Amino acid sequence: MPEDPREKGPKPPHPPQKQAPPGVEAEMDPPPDYGEDSYKGSGKLEGKAVVITGGDSGIGRAVALAYAREGADILISYLDEEVDARETARVVEAAGQKCVLVPGDIQDESHCQAIIDRAVEAFGKVDVLVNNAAFQMSREDIEEISTEEFDRTMKTNLYAMFWLCKAAAPHMPAGGAIINTTSIQADAPSPNLLPYASTKAAIQNFTNGLAQMLGKKGIRVNCVAPGPIWTPLIPATMPEEKVKNFGKDTALGRAGQPKEVAPAFVLLASDESSYMAGATVAVTGGKPMM
Repeated sequence: MPEDPREKGPKPPHPPQKQAPPGVEAEMDPPPDYGEDSYKGSGKLEGKAVVITGGDSGIGRAVALAYAREGADILISYLDEEVDARETARVVEAAGQKCVLVPGDIQDESHCQAIIDRAVEAFGKVDVLVNNAAFQMSREDIEEISTEEFDRTMKTNLYAMFWLCKAAAPHMPAGGAIINTTSIQADAPSPNLLPYASTKAAIQNFTNGLAQMLGKKGIRVNCVAPGPIWTPLIPATMPEEKVKNFGKDTALGRAGQPKEVAPAFVLLASDESSYMAGATVAVTGGKPMM
């Protein structure tokens, strides 16, 4: 029997919780569901080599698990969340795949180059690049946003994507795929997420342009636009009242779980999406992208 989508994850109110950015999945209540007990692979990514930024937790971990169970080896880039990264490595390796962990700050161009160099060293190529890492903070007024915070948001969300795509493209064969994580914020921005929402709109535009540029080489570029998904960014960057009611205003009445976003990334990485380029796949629980 089909399961009611309204019942496939915890509903608000969520317990009170607050973390320091970027947040740790192991400390979240309830813990996000990244698909360990449910995702079943079918060889869609057999033999692929994948780089995932922000792959230690949240959507990145769910994508890493799904890709591994589809037959891919994974390099995970993350800031400094060692506990989360080791857990992701465990589930990737349990699927019988290689997992390379690369900590460091993608605000630095040389580190972005080092991520790709390490992937090529480990795997000999990059078939799929997932630009998923992101930074955000919630502010009520533009006067609260420092230049330092604005720069961090732009460099983490935008500059790093550019640097990684530029470094990876020469190592990607025809049939390769780049998948960028945009957001419902690209089309329906929340004022309290002003810098973050701006980057997500830029990511969507960048994806469309790069798809036209790299399509001539047989490399597809697409993006996934999640809505409210229960990840460490939420308790780490949002006021407690918003954390408590996170996802309540969706059509399905709850936040999405990381495992519910991962299949969109699998589709876009696989040959099943061979005619998809410059596309945005929305996973928003019914919140409109307009």
